[in-house]
Amino acid sequence: MPGHFAIILHAHLPFVRHPEHEDFLEEDWFFEAVTESYIPLLRMMRRLVNDSVPFKLTMSLTPTLCAMLQDQLLRERYMRHLDLLIDLTGREQKRNCNHPQLRELADFYFELFSENRHFFVDEWKCDLLSIVRELRDTGALEIIASAATHGLLPIIQQQSVQAARVQVLIGRDVYIDVFDAEPTGFWLPECAYVRGLDPILQGANIRWFVLDGHGLLFGTPRPCRSIYAPCYTPAGPAAFARDGDSSRQVWSAHEGYPGDPVYREFYRDIGFDLAMEHLGPIARGSRKFSGVKYHRITGCGNEKGLYNRAAAENAAVKHASHFLEQRQQQLREISEFGFDPIVVAPFDAELFGHWWFEGPIFLEQFIREAANDQNFRLTTPSEYLGTHPTQQIVEPAASTWGENGHLGVWLDPSNVWIYPHLHTAAQRMTEAVRTHAENCSPLADRVLKQLARELLLAQSSDWAFLMKTGTACEYATKRTMDHLVRFNRLHDQFVTNGLDEELLRDCEWRDNIFPNVDWRYYV
Repeated sequence: MPGHFAIILHAHLPFVRHPEHEDFLEEDWFFEAVTESYIPLLRMMRRLVNDSVPFKLTMSLTPTLCAMLQDQLLRERYMRHLDLLIDLTGREQKRNCNHPQLRELADFYFELFSENRHFFVDEWKCDLLSIVRELRDTGALEIIASAATHGLLPIIQQQSVQAARVQVLIGRDVYIDVFDAEPTGFWLPECAYVRGLDPILQGANIRWFVLDGHGLLFGTPRPCRSIYAPCYTPAGPAAFARDGDSSRQVWSAHEGYPGDPVYREFYRDIGFDLAMEHLGPIARGSRKFSGVKYHRITGCGNEKGLYNRAAAENAAVKHASHFLEQRQQQLREISEFGFDPIVVAPFDAELFGHWWFEGPIFLEQFIREAANDQNFRLTTPSEYLGTHPTQQIVEPAASTWGENGHLGVWLDPSNVWIYPHLHTAAQRMTEAVRTHAENCSPLADRVLKQLARELLLAQSSDWAFLMKTGTACEYATKRTMDHLVRFNRLHDQFVTNGLDEELLRDCEWRDNIFPNVDWRYYV
């Protein structure tokens, strides 16, 4: 029997846009992801299409990421960021002129950033989403929707079913605005599922979603084909389960390919190694990642060796071949049980390029080799359902792909304080909408739209995650509180007929996401 293998890339960043500052450190998250992941992945897919290599990939682009990719201010700042990187690597070429290995690496980075600027500015006119739509139209790439601001739906639903529904419906609406089509699939933020989400997804006309393997394995009744076939939920949408073996082999730095000593070391960056005066304007007066990294992983406890690009590319090619062999063997063994299986491997898109620099090379080589195997089929969940419409009905178990498979990361002493505030805000939002749903002035419409934006942005799962990991705890705390403060000030002024329009204009300027947000969904 032919085997089916579905790769799903989840492209997501929280909405980070600060027009009130000339430069803002956390906007670098966006710049780094565009440079190291999104542009390399899009270029990879275009090469495959141009070379007539048959392939199928699935990709989610969250509404917050789409808003940032469409934002003119962030596009301009990204171009400036690239110019600063080109300037820095040009000076690195001169500084390393007497060190052949470092000079070769400086040449590599100078060419990389120059090419990125050419593709982003000259060829793609600063519009990456147009390239995504172009690839979608070839039939090789399926785009799926996600929640409005990556809100953790099980927690939001426990507080307010309506608020969870709004996250899904606005995510669906943004997808339609951006891609001019109805979404078929839906990425649950953090693959987090709980009973009662399937009717919400069905109400948004979603046909399938992804959850972690144990969410299906411990479903009721137990799935007769384990995680190697989707199951329909009682409300209708099908659940595809993540395969832990294939996923772990790719993303784990300890058990998987990214930990190979020849690959580029993520944490060793010249932004921390060189003198501040040499780094120049890219540093903006503080130590931070520049994206220029000269060292390889090397191995535990050893002095870091210099990065060898050719050796890393060769390793990626070998790992791609090994990964294909492993998946072929896996599908052969599963097929012996007498059904046509599908193995689903979802990943954060930022793994490929940003966290694992050689990831796009690995992925492209895997796709090219897979195209030569008649019995190995790259597919999408939508395509699989189209040819395998009869499946078991199962109520999935509460689950997430977070640490230990449950919600502990987002329900931690470091972050649980946010949820009573979010719950109160959701209640106040619903009450305000009910009051004005039938008779709404243009000014009230503006206020209710902005209230929805502030609440949705405060609900982002990223803030609780960053508080727990300590990666950017201060910033995540401030973002949560800022959105709640703006929500409460606007709400209190609105319901007491004392609206300060200057405050409203300031909020609209700062948090300009979702221009067409439908606040009536809160009814």
